[in-house]
Amino acid sequence: MQLAGIHHVSALTANAKDNYHFYTHILGMRLVKKSVNQDSPSMYHLFYADEIGRPGTDLTFFEMLGVGHTYRGNNSISLTGLRVASDAALDYWIDRFNQYHVQHQGMTEQFGRNVIYFEDPEGQRLMLVSDQTNKGVESGIPWEKSEVPQAFGITGLGPVTLTIPKLDPTAHVLTELLNFTKAGSYASPHPDQPDIVVYQTGKGGTGAELHLETRTDLAAEKPGRGSVHHVAFRVKDKNELDQWHKRIKQARLPHSGLIDRYYFQSLYFREPNGILYELATDGPGFATDEEVETLGERLALPPFLEDRRLEIEASLHPLNTKH
Repeated sequence: MQLAGIHHVSALTANAKDNYHFYTHILGMRLVKKSVNQDSPSMYHLFYADEIGRPGTDLTFFEMLGVGHTYRGNNSISLTGLRVASDAALDYWIDRFNQYHVQHQGMTEQFGRNVIYFEDPEGQRLMLVSDQTNKGVESGIPWEKSEVPQAFGITGLGPVTLTIPKLDPTAHVLTELLNFTKAGSYASPHPDQPDIVVYQTGKGGTGAELHLETRTDLAAEKPGRGSVHHVAFRVKDKNELDQWHKRIKQARLPHSGLIDRYYFQSLYFREPNGILYELATDGPGFATDEEVETLGERLALPPFLEDRRLEIEASLHPLNTKH
């Protein structure tokens, strides 16, 4: 079995309104689903993606009102990549970031590709990566109604970096359990630390990579606003997810069992360095309960929460997401 790449990344925000402004108006992503955390429906769960929310394009946020800032460190998902089509797109983004006073480090290189490291207003660590020379998992298609021109728009999720105290436990899970393969390595920005090792799954490329950064000098991260909760990998369908479920159980890793998230089926498990992984099916997708033209405009609830709509809406701050 082969996982098809990154499915989504889920992070934390303390302010849904400001988060929505940054990811739609500044980054030009489309809000394809305005929903709630199904396990704690008093908080928003916002999904930003390409034009229709294709698997591999979703960056999602749970709103946790009043959550403190992140104390960065080990045992964390420390950097989320976002793909763009070309080096020319990176030139566009440097100008845009300067225009909107987005903190960034200019164009640099990572694993042979041109990238821009930047942060959102809450300190979420992000990276734009050029697909100029990329081969591998297909990208998504930016929304044509975005404020960012389609040619320069974000096309999906790129490499995700894990910062961990020991390489071997995570590498073992990736290669022996999840069937990732080692794709190479590159020097750490910290001269006294080991090289960062790249693992890939499926067709490989920017949409299917995990970068493992070993840091022997850090305490464990204390998550807050601007931190990442989990990274999810793509599974073809429910039948394949059942097979992965058996495999995770046999490995005796802590796991959630199968969960129906309505827009996809999921299985969560935690690996020895404390990273939370999710396996998620490609379907049925976000157009299950909304028309493509109006995705993200209303509060969408899975059927098992629909009878609590009035209670749930009353617990949320109003968030106008109509185009």
